[in-house]
Amino acid sequence: MRPGFPHSMRRAPLLTVVAFALIVFLSSDGLRTVHGGFGNVPAPFEHTVRIGVLGLFHPQELVVTATVGQALVVRSGRQTMVLERSGIPSANMWLENSEVVVSSGSQMLHASTIQVASREDQPVNFVLEIPGKIIRRYRGVLDVKASSGHLSAMVTLDLETAVASVVAAESTEDTPTEAVKANAIAARSYFISGRGRHPEFDFCDTTHCQYFRTPPPAGSLAARAVAETRGLILAYQGRPFAAMYTRSCGGRTRTPAELGFGNAAYPYYSVNCEHCRAHPARWTSRLPSREAASLRIGNESARLTIDHRLGWSAVPSNDFSIEKNGDSILLEGIGYGHGIGLCQAGARAMAQVGANFQQILDHYYPNTNVVSYSGSILAGGESPDR
Repeated sequence: MRPGFPHSMRRAPLLTVVAFALIVFLSSDGLRTVHGGFGNVPAPFEHTVRIGVLGLFHPQELVVTATVGQALVVRSGRQTMVLERSGIPSANMWLENSEVVVSSGSQMLHASTIQVASREDQPVNFVLEIPGKIIRRYRGVLDVKASSGHLSAMVTLDLETAVASVVAAESTEDTPTEAVKANAIAARSYFISGRGRHPEFDFCDTTHCQYFRTPPPAGSLAARAVAETRGLILAYQGRPFAAMYTRSCGGRTRTPAELGFGNAAYPYYSVNCEHCRAHPARWTSRLPSREAASLRIGNESARLTIDHRLGWSAVPSNDFSIEKNGDSILLEGIGYGHGIGLCQAGARAMAQVGANFQQILDHYYPNTNVVSYSGSILAGGESPDR
């Protein structure tokens, strides 16, 4: 999540910056039916997350496969088919006349929306593949529908599983445990308070929202860090907020105002980062000179526009110098990401010299508290223009 960049290793910055919206809708009994163009999944709202997956590829075809010991029920209304390793394990899905077609063995379904769950309509382990491009494993309830000429897939899953999947993508096994815990709390805060980022689901799986991948195995560093911080989130003035984080801040974290964004639910004070100041992450990039007209230091929107067009490595951060060189411009900069909130490089360095997760969070999110979220805290706030 950074709510900001491609992966702990790359940051597609924007992501997070525009994720200041804090929205939590609860019905009178604290439960809600997850919906929004996809199948319905009754669940405690505050304990589930709806994530659009693989949308970056605009898939024309998907393959869903059962894992060992799991039975998948593919359902559309009263039509169903069962996938399991002892029988037919996979089903192919594609678009036909604005409908989703599902084929498995001799069975075929046509519907506007397809749902995949366990026999009891509960979360289940499954593998989702775009043939020839990518394969991912998930645990949750899968919904697939036709959307603007391609298949749109959404996974509804347990909040803690979602947090663990993000933390696993944002850290390595040699990352200090306390730094991973700090990232877990920030990621959970973002999931709790940043809902509604997309029309048909709450979040996508890119750094536009949070970098979401396969759930980590039990006993892994990410799984332990999430378990040991279960339910903990960040709050400012009594309200949870969608905590942003970045890969490397360049020596000083930024405020939203510095990057051209409006007021957020949390002000994001600028703080010094000793590690990044002493060990700045340097980068260079060469771009066509025509890009110079729109590129502005400190203008996150302009940077993200170029990164969307040329790739996330085109302009890795907002701290750089520009030198014209013939028909191109040479950028030399420091840092990776928007630079707002927790700096993952700095958090790692703080943990290596003995700081715990509370001290790390206190440093990068001044005037906040770590609180236990029970679903009784409501979030509210504004979202800056994208």
